[in-house]
Amino acid sequence: MRGGDSSSTPNSCSRDCLKTELKRKSAVSSCCGSALKDAPEMSKSLKKIVDESREKNLPDVEMCDRGISNMLDIPGLFTLSHITQLVLSHNKLTVVPANISELKNLEVLNMFNNQIEELPTQMSSLQKLKHLNLGMNRLYNLPRGFGSLPALEVLDLTYNNLTQNSLPGNFFYLTTLRALYLSDNDFEILPSDIGKMTKLQIVYIPRILLLIKRRPRLQTLISCRPGEQLHYFGKKVDVPPSMDVGNGILCCTGKTHVYYERKSSGI
Repeated sequence: MRGGDSSSTPNSCSRDCLKTELKRKSAVSSCCGSALKDAPEMSKSLKKIVDESREKNLPDVEMCDRGISNMLDIPGLFTLSHITQLVLSHNKLTVVPANISELKNLEVLNMFNNQIEELPTQMSSLQKLKHLNLGMNRLYNLPRGFGSLPALEVLDLTYNNLTQNSLPGNFFYLTTLRALYLSDNDFEILPSDIGKMTKLQIVYIPRILLLIKRRPRLQTLISCRPGEQLHYFGKKVDVPPSMDVGNGILCCTGKTHVYYERKSSGI
């Protein structure tokens, strides 16, 4: 009798485990089936946006928060060479395809809050691009030739994984740049070549001064002129010829502001 009990228990357990597994597979299948149903609907709605832009010659295309994971899945997107603004913020993009170069009239490209880890070198083909928002992504590097964007005025790279070593050699050739946002990255210093950006008016790096304070040597901080505005710890302030900034002084020498560390009395 006891032997019968011991032999029936594993069989009972096996039946229960099998039922549980079948239920799990059924739930997964149901979930996947729902996702597969949604995919054609999403593709259809995106195609409608593309078709409308083409038929009416609309310059702005907005596809914000639509669960897009690949730009190549948007039917006909790269045939819209006439558009000047493309908004793809709050999606699930991981890469930007080389086809982006086909949107040759783009002036505004917004890909804020995606999962982009890589940019193509073809980005530099966007010769009319003025505003580029790549904030809140997963970038560790910028592609070679990124500085060859002759019209770029506003660049947002906040909330990425960039350091001073992530910038390509020609980054500071972006001489048309007026505003540069680099907060919430991993910069320790800004290379002195930033002084070449003679039109730069706003640099937003809330933590950079704290990091520079630990370095005894003179560091070039930003390039701008007295009387212009600087985002300092999240606040807009007018830039005087010199101003106190915690443990140091930010001074203007020509067109470049530099940070001098104030020595403590014990040194």
